[in-house]
Amino acid sequence: MARQSLWASEQGIKEAKKAFSRMGWTQQQLAEEVNCKSRQPIWKFFKGKPIERHIFTEICFQLDLNWEEIAAPEPSDLNRNHSTNIDTLVQEIRDKVRPSIQQKCGTMRVLDMTQPISLTDIYTNVNILEQIAGRRRLTIAQLLQVFDPESQNFDRFGLSRITKERVPGLKAVESYPKLMVLGKPGSGKTTFLKYLAIQCCLSNFFKNLVPIFITLREFAEAKNQLNYPEFIADILSHCGVTATQIFELLKQGKTLILLDGLDEVRDEDANRVIKQTQEFSDLYYNNHFVITCRIAAREYTFEKFTEVEVADFNQQQIKAFATKWFQIKENLSSTFAAVEEASERITADRFMEQLQSNPSIRELATNPLLLTLLCLEFEDAGDFPCDRAELYKRGIATLLRKWDAKRGIVRDRVYQKLSVQRKKDLLSQIALNTFERKDYFFKQQIAEAYIADFIRNLPDAQGDTESLHLDSEAVLKSLEAQHGILVERARGIYSFSHLTFHEYFTARKIATSSDPPALEKSLQNLVCHITDKYWREVFLLAAGMLQPADYLLQLMKKQVDRLVAADQKLQEFLIWVREKSLSVAVPYKPAAVRAFYFNLAYDRHPQMNPIDYRDPELIRALDPSLFILVILGNIRALDVGLDDLLALTCDRSRNLDLAHYPYPFKGAFFLACDRALSLEPKLGEALQELKNLLPNPDADLWIFKQWWEVNSQAWIEQLKAVIVKHRNICHDWQFSKQQKRLLHDYYNANKLLVECLNSDCYVSRKVRQEIEDTLLLPIADGQTIR
Repeated sequence: MARQSLWASEQGIKEAKKAFSRMGWTQQQLAEEVNCKSRQPIWKFFKGKPIERHIFTEICFQLDLNWEEIAAPEPSDLNRNHSTNIDTLVQEIRDKVRPSIQQKCGTMRVLDMTQPISLTDIYTNVNILEQIAGRRRLTIAQLLQVFDPESQNFDRFGLSRITKERVPGLKAVESYPKLMVLGKPGSGKTTFLKYLAIQCCLSNFFKNLVPIFITLREFAEAKNQLNYPEFIADILSHCGVTATQIFELLKQGKTLILLDGLDEVRDEDANRVIKQTQEFSDLYYNNHFVITCRIAAREYTFEKFTEVEVADFNQQQIKAFATKWFQIKENLSSTFAAVEEASERITADRFMEQLQSNPSIRELATNPLLLTLLCLEFEDAGDFPCDRAELYKRGIATLLRKWDAKRGIVRDRVYQKLSVQRKKDLLSQIALNTFERKDYFFKQQIAEAYIADFIRNLPDAQGDTESLHLDSEAVLKSLEAQHGILVERARGIYSFSHLTFHEYFTARKIATSSDPPALEKSLQNLVCHITDKYWREVFLLAAGMLQPADYLLQLMKKQVDRLVAADQKLQEFLIWVREKSLSVAVPYKPAAVRAFYFNLAYDRHPQMNPIDYRDPELIRALDPSLFILVILGNIRALDVGLDDLLALTCDRSRNLDLAHYPYPFKGAFFLACDRALSLEPKLGEALQELKNLLPNPDADLWIFKQWWEVNSQAWIEQLKAVIVKHRNICHDWQFSKQQKRLLHDYYNANKLLVECLNSDCYVSRKVRQEIEDTLLLPIADGQTIR
């Protein structure tokens, strides 16, 4: 059936306009010739819009044209034929560009990698945040609900979870035909775009589209400032693709346009590139577009684009990446390396184990670029460097300079006086000021005030307030966009990208002062925080930065001793710890034995368990061999093991649950009796007498329970009296709550001091020995360092 309406094809319009021009008519005159009451049908005809069939044919007759040649084809025929043709063209072009896409996007090589690796082998699925984190209207109090270093169950990994629900990256691209993918430096934006190009080429994703990958920096700097269609034609010409074919694909919406790195475009090219991108995406609106850009890098408005953010890696993504990384490394190993014993191979499991045991390092792994750095560091020695300050320094150098330099990117320096060294100094100043105030999140105006205070002292700095304000705002945005070390967590609220970096720069500010009096004051201020758990990493990092760390460690030892110096009862407790440790003959470091008895008394005391004896970290730090015996239970073969068994018996007798079989109590007590008979016969005899008073629970549990309910209190007091008399343990110290808290702080402060001693810090042998010899001793014994 013939169509009721006809309209001119593009070519038909051109022919009609030529004929119209030859006639020399106006549109009103042509309307009169075809008996139209107005010029409206004539206007529609030349615009290619549908008009009534008889008017269309009459216009063509008056212009001396064959209407069948001017009219657009029947839709059914056009769609059927064109659909077949365009699908064939898509497949043809995909085949032609596949080698080019594979060459440009198929591998990755970053940082100090010695050779490129296949992108598909290492790629880890990206997750997307549909709400940009820095644009949420949240308060600092709301952010602290998720991430508060002072909370009891603080998780450093929580900073990467201050987000809403994530969606897979591929799903986001499928859902939004025009997508702006934002992300922090090193978050994997380019890798994601390259992966899209590869998967599209392999027909695994958008199999009906042709992927076109464009590095925007190359587009911006191309000779003759080509527009997008011309640039695409130019880069694909070597693939045998013609400009006509490209225009046809664009016109039919058959391309996946991947525009990488808007932030990498130079300032002088930025406005032109943004305008061309907007016009290009508007003109060819039925194509799929994905653009990547660093957060806060550009002021732009792409009205038709949906903005999303690349999410930090979660634990599953970190593990997936590490597994692929070390599998690739194993596959690339030489023949010699391939026959190594399995125990000597560096595996992802070992990497993950070490990562789990180092929360500060694990936090960095949420950034794919820093995760790559960690994998490179780990594969060299099968462990992370002992000098964590140096590791963090390399991570920061990667973000401040190395990442861009490796890719040949020179960014516009917003404030010319800020060299890399001065940026570190600025970040250190911000870090210390905010860390001391416990401001893990801080408002934009606070950050800008710190920046203004810093840059006003630089040569040629603007002196007026308005200029300083503008400069400080620009510097803040630059630190976020170019380096990603400061991050906008919510609208107008900033933090360091990782708590690890906040701690590192705080320690750097304290430890790198070139003025001796200022350094001394900084270290004295630092040791005032020795009982604040959230300062732990700062102490460790500062100790590693100082050359030597003698003075800091001596200050720490003095501060530790001051914690309990004024309390007579706590001094008596430490005197007992010293005397008890000297009364046993064991081949371990005296400080480790003192730590053993400190824990033994403190942990066994009723309602005193802030320190977990089953995880004696201080013992391990002081003497690993004693720690291993404690953990394995082999300590019971030694003199101190008898004290352990007796304390365990006393503890279990107080907490005996008669609702269950009393085996734990019986086992500890009977074993203590046997050990006492061989080590100290008089004690063994006394314990045997107490043992004889107990009904045998194996013979009749009900009789034992009845007896215990009536006689347990008196029996326990007799047990304690025997143990105190013969072994001088299980004293009832009756500490107050304040004293318990002081002992808790004292123990943890000693543990931190020993951690610093055992870290990769440089400390003289004399000071090291002096500190270790006086650990956990009363003041009178420790006066040598006071």
